[in-house]
Amino acid sequence: MSPRARSSGGDPLRRAALAAGRKRRELAIKTAIVLFTRDLRVRDNPALAAACEQADLVVPLFAVDAKLMSAAPNRARFLLESLADLRDSLRARGGDLTVRHGSAQAEVIRLAAQTGAQAVFVAGDVSRYAARRQAALARECARHRLELRITPGVTVVPPGELRPAGGDHYKVFTPYWHAWRQTRWRQPLPAPHAVRLPPGARAGELPAPGGGVSPSLQPGGETAGWQRARAWLDGPLSGYADGHDDLAGDRTSRLSAYLRFGCLSPLDLARQARRRQEGAEFTRQLAWRDFFHQVTAAFPGMATTDYRPRERRWRQDQDAIDAWRAGRTGIPIVDAGLRQLAAEGHMHNRARLITAQFLTRILQVDWRLGYRHFLSLLADGDVASNAGNWQWAAGAGNNPRPGRTMNMLRQARRFDPSGDYVRRFLPELAGLTAPDIHMPWRLPPALRRQIRYPEPITD
Repeated sequence: MSPRARSSGGDPLRRAALAAGRKRRELAIKTAIVLFTRDLRVRDNPALAAACEQADLVVPLFAVDAKLMSAAPNRARFLLESLADLRDSLRARGGDLTVRHGSAQAEVIRLAAQTGAQAVFVAGDVSRYAARRQAALARECARHRLELRITPGVTVVPPGELRPAGGDHYKVFTPYWHAWRQTRWRQPLPAPHAVRLPPGARAGELPAPGGGVSPSLQPGGETAGWQRARAWLDGPLSGYADGHDDLAGDRTSRLSAYLRFGCLSPLDLARQARRRQEGAEFTRQLAWRDFFHQVTAAFPGMATTDYRPRERRWRQDQDAIDAWRAGRTGIPIVDAGLRQLAAEGHMHNRARLITAQFLTRILQVDWRLGYRHFLSLLADGDVASNAGNWQWAAGAGNNPRPGRTMNMLRQARRFDPSGDYVRRFLPELAGLTAPDIHMPWRLPPALRRQIRYPEPITD
């Protein structure tokens, strides 16, 4: 190396690193706000990690929307437990969770004025509600000269990152899946060692839990989520490919609510599953989740409007709708799924398809009614996945075979051959054996009266 090169700062890479360091110091942020939404974790949280790296002081914030808290008791309870766990994790690092009540944009601006924050970090999201919140936040931040930084974190691959030739999003899953699994994923981010609060920051109280919660609801939070994830990855995952449709075996991960609230990083979970020999089918399910998020990002009306409109006339049969909601249709495999939903705030994925097809294809009831019922009870009620799957089941969405209809009895024989799933959630049928448990209407009239199970509402 020549003397002139040494005197001018060394090799080009070193000069670039020094210049980057100077630029970082020039752009240093004294105080930043991290707005938590659906990323209630400290591990692999890009918004939190970026704020802690780029700012001296960090104010974690969650804005409580009273309407959302009252709309779905199961999700509200799961959310509150997740927030309490997040607060514990932040306090263990010297920080805290600031809780405010009101719109996110208003509380961000108010908190920025109180703390002197210069920047706001938030994870991007895709539902119409989230998009409107993000747009309002962007307007308010611009008006108050706050820098807004939107990070990934809700999906494995960010919506919009994968695009087909000549289109803005993938409309069919299979080509999306091929592109998704060939994508280079970012590295998971470690939890920050320290979260430094500005002096005098007031945390605020979490809302009190309400009633009306399903009796067997899972506990919320990152801690509980990773306990379940580790146990599942190290055990039942090995039989997932062959057994995930087995209703009685219940070999699904039951991690969907933790993913919905971001207690688990979908990227971190996908990486860990992919390292296991039999993790391919589970990562494919995570790709389905990403698929519906990128569809919803391109089609924000996913929860209210047919993605692929078709000429049809939905039936307005309130008695049938009420029987379906209550799990009293007289079709055991359908009723078992709906009663599991009421009891656990969760439903087996195969049962979700069965109950959705029964409502939309056999009863000919508008999928939006089923979507709203699911959303009112599911702890994992996520707009993109819930609406995407309902539209798929109804033939209105991203289903390449929209006319296909499931046979309920065939589904029961195939995925609950012994009747154990039905027996678990329909105690009035517990004394029956297969195949009678799936077709109790064939029993003698006296026995039918004795078990007090309704006659089928349709043939």
